[in-house]
Amino acid sequence: MIQNVLREIGGIGLYGVISVCLFFLVFSVAFVRACFLRKAFVDTMSLLPLDEAPTATSTSNRSHNE
Repeated sequence: MIQNVLREIGGIGLYGVISVCLFFLVFSVAFVRACFLRKAFVDTMSLLPLDEAPTATSTSNRSHNE
């Protein structure tokens, strides 16, 4: 049934081409942006999950609970 509906729609193949082009464009922009990131920025971001400094939200939650 779905195949019959898709056959009746004219120009449906254009949507597939547009979606592949958009995917390629977004992926290319993300790849180029990642290649041009500064090493210092990447190192700083890579250490963030290991940072044990309290954040503003955890400090405010602690003051309300005490």
